[in-house]
Amino acid sequence: MNFSNILQTVLIYALPVLFAITVHEAAHGYVARHFGDPTAARLGRVTLNPFKHIDPVGTILMPLILYFATSGAFLFGYAKPVPVNFGALRNPKRDMVWVALAGPASNFVQAIAWALLMVALVATGVEERFFLEMARAGVLVNLVMWAFNLFPLPPLDGGRVLVGLLPWKQAQLVSRVEPWGFFIVMALVLAGVVGTWWLLPLMKLGYAAINLLLTPFVALLA
Repeated sequence: MNFSNILQTVLIYALPVLFAITVHEAAHGYVARHFGDPTAARLGRVTLNPFKHIDPVGTILMPLILYFATSGAFLFGYAKPVPVNFGALRNPKRDMVWVALAGPASNFVQAIAWALLMVALVATGVEERFFLEMARAGVLVNLVMWAFNLFPLPPLDGGRVLVGLLPWKQAQLVSRVEPWGFFIVMALVLAGVVGTWWLLPLMKLGYAAINLLLTPFVALLA
C-alpha cells in the first residue's frame, strides 16, 4: 500500500470520525441527564471534548490494525461507552429507548450536516479534492455508525431500544444476551450477515432520505 495514500485517507477520515464518536457519546449522556440520570454528567462525559470519549484500543489501535491488515476492506472501532444508570431514569423502561436512540440520531443529523457541506462546497465552486472527500467521508462514517448501532442486539443501541419496547418478559430474555452480545455481533459481521442484511439496506435508505431532504437546498443553490 502507498504510504502517502494511507496518510491522506487517515487525514480525510480523522475529523469525521472524531466528530461522529464524540457527538454520539455526548448525546447519550445529555439525554440520560435530561431524563434524570446525572452519572455521565458527573464524570464529565456530557462534553464535545473528544479525549473524554476516545478509547486508545477501540478508537485508535484496532481500526489502524484492521485497516492495514485488510488493506482497508474491513474497519471496526468503538469509543468508551457513556455510563448510564438506567435505574436512575424517571421511567427506566421508556426513557432507556430515548437514551439509546440519542446516539444514532446524532449520527444521522451529522450525516445530513456533512451532506449539506458537500452541496455548499460544490455550489460555491470549491474543487479541492481533500475537502470534498472529507465531506463524503463524514456522510459515510455517520451513516455506518447510525445503521450499525441500530442493530437490534444488546449492547448496541438498537438492542437497548428493543429491550425498552418489548413487554417485560420478552425484554428480560433479550437483555440476557448482553454479556455475549458483542461477540455475537462480531461473528455476524465477519459472516457477512450484518453487512448484507442490515447495514447495506439501512444505509441505502439513509442515503435516499438525505437526498430527499437536500433536494430543496440543491435546487436553491443551483
